[in-house]
Amino acid sequence: MSDNKPSVLFVCVHNAGRSQMAAGFLAHLAGDRVEVRSAGSAPADTINPAVVEAMNEIGIDLSTQTPKILTTDAVQASDVVITMGCGDVCPIFPGKTYLDWKLQDPAGQGVESVRPIRDEIKTLIENLIAEIAPA
Repeated sequence: MSDNKPSVLFVCVHNAGRSQMAAGFLAHLAGDRVEVRSAGSAPADTINPAVVEAMNEIGIDLSTQTPKILTTDAVQASDVVITMGCGDVCPIFPGKTYLDWKLQDPAGQGVESVRPIRDEIKTLIENLIAEIAPA
């Protein structure tokens, strides 16, 4: 950990929904106390517009984010790796903390369906911050 700041990598298949919301919440709620990354095993071209809209409703702007490919370097550089439905695609390294969050996939969903996923992710992020970077 650089400067004793924990780093977290969120991974889902397309890096267009769940992992982007989680990264947005962690950056918003933990500020500079945590280094935040997100990636996908098969990244989409753009972030899900319903996800962007749902996050905008609560004051978090994801419109400038783009899906990124999952790299071994990103995993090695992270202390905590949180997967969201990417299964066995994530490389495993000793000494890392791996969590798998079972979340509904917002792909193809309207904003009404994305809101409960967003709210569930917020709760998970608040619990994560309390564990790895308490104020």
